[in-house]
Amino acid sequence: MTPLQAFIAAHPRLFVLTGAGCSTASGIPDYRDRDGQWKRAPPVTYSAFMGERATRQRYWARSLVGWRRFGRAQPNATHHALAALERQGKIELLVTQNVDGLHQRAGNSGVVDLHGRLDAVRCMACDWRAPRQDFQLALVERNPAWAQLDAADAPDGDADLEHRDFASFDVPPCPHCGGIVKPDVVFFGENVPRERVAAAMGACRNADAMLVVGSSLMVYSGYRFAHAAAQAGRPVAAVTLGRTRADALLALKVDAPCEEALAFLHRSAPVPAAAATGT
Repeated sequence: MTPLQAFIAAHPRLFVLTGAGCSTASGIPDYRDRDGQWKRAPPVTYSAFMGERATRQRYWARSLVGWRRFGRAQPNATHHALAALERQGKIELLVTQNVDGLHQRAGNSGVVDLHGRLDAVRCMACDWRAPRQDFQLALVERNPAWAQLDAADAPDGDADLEHRDFASFDVPPCPHCGGIVKPDVVFFGENVPRERVAAAMGACRNADAMLVVGSSLMVYSGYRFAHAAAQAGRPVAAVTLGRTRADALLALKVDAPCEEALAFLHRSAPVPAAAATGT
């Protein structure tokens, strides 16, 4: 039995927090390198998106191209392993920082999408909402030439359209009030809705341990839960590549691809009981 197997076996109520490393095997790039540094320019901020028409044009042009593949991404072995862990009754709650909905598609039902979902859009004025695919059709209808472009995938449905003039890109307004339409996700500089944080923190308190999968925890919205668990005396284990912001708090660190480290969960037999172990 590996230390990770023993950790999971010893703690029957796990608070699970996941990040971008869960979805890289599904073809969705992550943001950070092994040292937790940005691999590319940081993502768009809430204030820039809301305050600058040019930023919205650039965002939606790149998203038009990136959505074609992002919207078709399929769950990978990590998602299926965590769905199996839920079926074993060992997850108190799964909180994901990802916006791809792949945990639910793999079979997890107890999920809090901390940063929202990219498969929906909303009006920031009247709160009109629609599926992202419907908005994609509106984007293509107004910008048919852009629909012929292709580019390398970037994180979270973005695409690396370089050296383009976005000034002609026509962004559809809200069909109800003419307001600004934004993906239903939490941008940098935007607050996570209080009810999501409260639900996640409640589960963190009720769990007897925390398992971090595929996250460097560099963003405070995720790190806060590891800090709260450690402060409450709950052991924290992390499965991720490279450094995390919470390394000093961890009882167990597994530096390996998530799908490899969690492959044992695909077995049909329940995880056997075992004594707690740590590092």
